[in-house]
Amino acid sequence: MRVVIARFPFDLLKTEVQDAMKGIKPEPVTGESVLIGRRHFPVKQVGEIITRQDRRDFSAGEVTRALSRLGFVCRPAAALVPPTGLTPLETASALLGHPARA
Repeated sequence: MRVVIARFPFDLLKTEVQDAMKGIKPEPVTGESVLIGRRHFPVKQVGEIITRQDRRDFSAGEVTRALSRLGFVCRPAAALVPPTGLTPLETASALLGHPARA
């Protein structure tokens, strides 16, 4: 699928992104993140690896849109902040998200 990041077009497939991120240790997530396999990566880290550009050349929003179009699950920065005043079980449940209801 053709995506545009930092004004440059890239032809990417979901499997290519997954292969590029194999063996890469995720950096601590402080902002937007993307779920690749079972690990959350900062979108800027993924963007740097798949585009081979400096992180200052593109925004997190550009990479998030591209990865979402490829079928990855992206989370905004606030989604990873655990709610306070909950039991450990409730906190874990909130971090995993709620299942979609039909």
